Parts: sequence; C-alpha cells; structure tokens
Amino acid sequence: MSSVAKPGELNRVFISDCEGPISRNDNAFELASKFIPDGDRLFTLMSRYDDVLADVIKREGYKAGDTLKLILPFFKAYGVTNKDMVEYSGRHVLLIPGVKEMLGFIRGLMSSFIVSTSYAQYMHALCRIVDFPFESVYCTELDLDKYEISDEEKSRLRQLREEMIRLTVPEIPKSAQRLEDLPRKMQGTINRLDEIFWKEVSSMKIGELLSEVNPVGGAEKATSVKNVCNRLNLNIQNAMYVGDSITDVEAFRLVRKEGGLTVSFNGNNFAVREAEVAVLSENAVVTAALADIFNRFGKDRLIGLIDNWDPFAFERFVSSQHLRQCFLRVCRKSFQRVEVVTARNRDRLMRESSAFRKTVRGEGVGGLG
Repeated sequence: MSSVAKPGELNRVFISDCEGPISRNDNAFELASKFIPDGDRLFTLMSRYDDVLADVIKREGYKAGDTLKLILPFFKAYGVTNKDMVEYSGRHVLLIPGVKEMLGFIRGLMSSFIVSTSYAQYMHALCRIVDFPFESVYCTELDLDKYEISDEEKSRLRQLREEMIRLTVPEIPKSAQRLEDLPRKMQGTINRLDEIFWKEVSSMKIGELLSEVNPVGGAEKATSVKNVCNRLNLNIQNAMYVGDSITDVEAFRLVRKEGGLTVSFNGNNFAVREAEVAVLSENAVVTAALADIFNRFGKDRLIGLIDNWDPFAFERFVSSQHLRQCFLRVCRKSFQRVEVVTARNRDRLMRESSAFRKTVRGEGVGGLG
C-alpha cells in the first residue's frame, strides 16, 4: 500500500517520530550498551550533553539528536560494523503495543510518514516488521564501514571513553538558559566534553564522521516535515505530528505555528513543553483514534473533544467499528490519559509524562532527552 495519496483523494497527513510513539527502543543507546564497555553510561552522558548544547546553550551549528554522530567514533574504536548494526537492530525491535494496527489504520485514512533520528539500519528492520514502506521514512543515513580508523586512534578513543565514564552526568536545572546557570561541576563536564569532541576527536581522521554524518533531529525534522508537505502539495496546517523527545521540538514548533496538530506521546519534558496534546498510554491505538478524528473533523473539533475527555464518549466519533472496539478495549484494560497542554497544567504533565515514559520504555531509555 502506498503512503502517498492520489491527487484530490486525501487532504491531511500523519507524520510520526519512531522511537517513543512507535517503538520502545533507543537503538543508538542499545547499540552503545551492547558493543562499548559501560556504553550505557557513555551514551547517557553524551545525550545529556546534547540536551545542554541544543536546549540551554543553543550552540550554532549543533542540533538535538547529534548524539548519534558523536557516538560513532567510539563505535569504530570498538569494531562495530554495518553488519553488527543490522543484525543487532533486527533482533531487538521492541514495538509499542497496538502499533501495527495503528499504522495500518492510519495509512488507510491518509498519507503517512515516519521522521526519525534513528539510523537507517534500524529503520529498515522496523519497517519490515510493521509493514511500513521505507520510501516514506526520513532517517539518519550511515555507512559505518566506509570509514577507516588507525590503531592509534582506536587506542586514544578507548582512553577517552575511560575518562568520560568517570565524568558526572549533567542534571539540567529547569530554569537554565546558559552554561553559567548549571552547577560549577556540570560546567566543567560540558567544557571537557567540548574539548574532547570539537578539538581532539574532530581533528582525528575518524573525526570525519562528525562532519559528514547528519542525524535527522532538530531542524532536520522540521525540514523533513516541510518536504513531506511539499511532496503531497499540502499546507502544514493539515499535518498531525507525533513525537516524544527533544529531537521533535523544532518539528513541533513548525507544525504548531502553521496551525497543524502536535501530539506528545509519552513525551519527556522537552516534548510536552512544545506540544498541544499530551498522551500517556501503553498502547498506540489511541494515536489512531486521534488521527481518525483529526482527519475527519480537523484540529479544533479534536481539541474540543479532548478538553472534555471521556473515552467512552470519544469513541463515538471514531469512524471504524473495529477501531472503536480496539480503542475501548485498550481503555478498559490499560492506563490512558489524553489532555490538551495549557499554561496551567504544563508543569504537571511534564512531570507525569516523563515518569510514565520510564514505565513504558525503562529507566535507561526513558530518562534520555
């Protein structure tokens, strides 16, 4: 089934992040944990560094999600290959319950795309499992095997890993707007990581990875949304965008500004802060119900229904009897919360959604930006 509508057939588009709304994985974190000693701590440190650069310092030329290129020299230092990434990813795709039904139903309603920071190796594996066309995916292209690394650089990167895992992982104060707002020890961590990545690693031959690999995060996701809408000759106000992390912030801002619908699905603080609707759910079927009503009635009607949230009244507006039955079954069996994000409830939803995502995706993955 094609994800691209015939001219005049459909007038809305569904665009979703992958890891979070579709799968429980953080594939890069999991690859690091598998192939690099103490890789979970190393990646968590890099991810928090990513949050500081993208959201606090707002460093020019850096975007949320660039963690996926920062980790790559360390993959090479520990012998990771394309084959390793493909095989590991293929064996470890963890789907959000109900996601196959959700994607299948929405693709029957409107054009559907996935915009993900994830590596293409992982996205190929996921698309095979959920029967989603890879040509409707925007993700991070990577050919790890084309880069060579010397024994000297391997040795130095392994030394740097040992140093980095002893650094304190930064905790970002809610009010932080510049580096100086962080505790002094955290500032030292950020400054040292600046030296490691932008002076030492970037000057290595393997440092080409930092300049040549372009993760689809931050502004790249917003650009992908524009490309999707241009591809379909649609205004962005007809887009529904679902995300869950800091990499979705720029896409959320674009879609919201243009009048489209932005939904945080088990999002962290960054996602809930920017979204118009917050969903806390163990099952993706609720996304299909929201998409159905958005497609048929538009954003304003959907927001009105969510403002008076009652799943047993909400289901009456769902077009498919099968989807209604699935939706009600999920609501009866598992926790669901859907709220419009406002200035009054935003802080509460940020706390509750951030905590809930850890129950769905685990403490390690759920705590990443």
